[in-house]
Amino acid sequence: MLLIKASISKAWKLRRLKEVKLYTTHQPNLTDIVSTNIAISNYAKQSKLGVARQLFDQMPQRTAVSWNTMISSYSKHGKCREALFLVHSMHRSHTKFTESTFSSVLSVCARLRRLQDGKLIHCLVWKSGSESFELVGSALLYFYASCFEIREARRVFDLLVGRNEVLWSLMLVGYVNCKLMDDAMSLFAKMPRRDVIAWTTLISGLSKYGGSCGKAMELFRLMMRSGEATPNEFTFDCVVRECGRLRILSQGRTVHGLLMRCGLEYNPSIGGALVEFYCECEAIDDAWRLCKGVVNPSLNSLNSLIDGLMLMGRIEDAELVFKGMTEMNPVSYNLMIKGYAANCRIDDSKRLFEKMPCKTIFSSNTMISVYSRNGEIDKAFKLFEETKNEKNPVTWNSMMSGYIQGGQPEEALKLYITMRRLSILQTRSTFSALFHACSCLGSLQQGQLLHAHLIKTPFESNVYVGTSLIDMYSKCGSIMEAQTSFESISSPNVPAWTALIHGHAHHGLGSEAISLFDRMIEQGLAPNGATFVGVLCACSRTGLVDEGMKIFHSMERCYGVTPILEHYTCVVDLLGRSGRIREAEEFIKKMPLEADGVIWIALLSACWFWMDMEVGERVAEKMFSFDPQPISSFVILSNIYAGLGRWREKMMLRKILRGFKVKKDPGCSWIELNNKVHVFSIEDRNHPYCDMIYATLEHLTANVNSIVHFDHVSIPITQAV
Repeated sequence: MLLIKASISKAWKLRRLKEVKLYTTHQPNLTDIVSTNIAISNYAKQSKLGVARQLFDQMPQRTAVSWNTMISSYSKHGKCREALFLVHSMHRSHTKFTESTFSSVLSVCARLRRLQDGKLIHCLVWKSGSESFELVGSALLYFYASCFEIREARRVFDLLVGRNEVLWSLMLVGYVNCKLMDDAMSLFAKMPRRDVIAWTTLISGLSKYGGSCGKAMELFRLMMRSGEATPNEFTFDCVVRECGRLRILSQGRTVHGLLMRCGLEYNPSIGGALVEFYCECEAIDDAWRLCKGVVNPSLNSLNSLIDGLMLMGRIEDAELVFKGMTEMNPVSYNLMIKGYAANCRIDDSKRLFEKMPCKTIFSSNTMISVYSRNGEIDKAFKLFEETKNEKNPVTWNSMMSGYIQGGQPEEALKLYITMRRLSILQTRSTFSALFHACSCLGSLQQGQLLHAHLIKTPFESNVYVGTSLIDMYSKCGSIMEAQTSFESISSPNVPAWTALIHGHAHHGLGSEAISLFDRMIEQGLAPNGATFVGVLCACSRTGLVDEGMKIFHSMERCYGVTPILEHYTCVVDLLGRSGRIREAEEFIKKMPLEADGVIWIALLSACWFWMDMEVGERVAEKMFSFDPQPISSFVILSNIYAGLGRWREKMMLRKILRGFKVKKDPGCSWIELNNKVHVFSIEDRNHPYCDMIYATLEHLTANVNSIVHFDHVSIPITQAV
């Protein structure tokens, strides 16, 4: 078959050579054609495509070179549709395609993803026997890979690779672009010669699509050991960014050392990547030092530095960087606006927003969030009204989040209804915010309705949305649906596991929570501080003291998580609930951190439960150092006195409480009816159907209290029924 193709190719070449000779013999104006082709090419290089096209259109006769020059010029300048139209015209003019024609048109089809047109060109390639030419074979493979027709690309590769070594690199790029990293690794291992481009392509692909396993770094280390190729600036750029993504500071510093040896430390591209790497790893001083050394640091680098400084709370340093920038974009302003707001400098946020030379939808979205966090919902809504017609999903999401932060979750749900009616795109943040709103309302029915909407979107298996869904079902009382939601997540991360553990803890399922924690560890995931809070709470609520203490002591030793006050509070609660009051008191005294009021209240509550007056009085005295009017302490201590029959002390404390003029918030209950939550409290007269509700309640009470006397036996009506 290959011999036949070779003979066809040879015959086609001889025939074409004869045609060119005949053309040369019978065309006396060939010199004019050549000079016009050169002029077209020169004008195209100067980006004067209009003049070039005018010369082309005025040509009385054109050669294949004329067509190729114009097609190639359009392609290089990104005018792919014009190039493709010219190819069709060339074909209709019966001008034979050359290797250059095929290469250019396949490149155009690749950019436009015009699969059918490209396949038609492929047919012409086979007919002409041009597939063996290096440029044409490479263009064919590039076309199929760009259209994600990886099987067709592989067929071209298998057929032509013996005559075209360039195809190895192109096939590798194709696999990487299609995220087929296993196939890419397999092909890479078989490559006869692996240059720096091949190594960099695979390292870049593993960095983007290889997950969080550090495979890109393993490949880079193999590259350095093998000595097959020397990394260039593009290789180092990928590796530095991968170190930042994985937040591996030590390895990133090693790569930085290699860059210093190569003299690339202050290269604009590499320097920018290093700045972003150090910011990701929270080594802000190193990032700042580098930024000062880079000549004309990129805008992205400076923005990363501002973001990093803001996250570290170094707002004055961020201001210095911002004011020293020669060029600013909306991202720069947005970072400063958010940073000011996070540091309670709301007025500075507003001032900078007003000062922005060109406000964008992104800056307006940022400001909506700022107003909402500051409790200025009216101002946030006014800005939302000015920008909502742009139908930007982030604008709507920001306003919904603002309503939730402002304690108006019902308004957030109403906004979602409007959002759907206007056919505005919903994102994962939309559903995450709405599930939070349902959690705040305790509305299981609304949450289930939203879940039904979610199933129709691509976000059902999204870990970010799934975590919010788990939290909603847990807080609304449906732990089984929370478990089902967890199982639908494609790849649960630490927050997803943590949400489910917290849900089981909230429902008093301590053993199940610990089992989930163990499963999470088996999956190779490292628990964070929030995870341990959930597990310790679960142990506390179910009396699993030994298990809880074992987990607490393993935090720093096994997982590198330093306990904070919240974890110590959980342990005090754990010991206190199980009756080990004095052990809990000793635990507080030995803490490396100073105990706050929350910890002492946890111990005091345990004293109330176990009626330990001695420790309770000591704890109450401690509370005076945190609050001159420790109302909670007085209430709990008075309850202890009442339980032990010490009425004199109880009355004395109650008298002190009355002097504080404190009124206890009434308890409340609620019921969900027709997707609306109705809240009731003692002596509440605010409900629109208040009179009807009280009349019905009186009727029910009268019925319950009615007694039927029959044969001198009293039987309640409810039992008789």
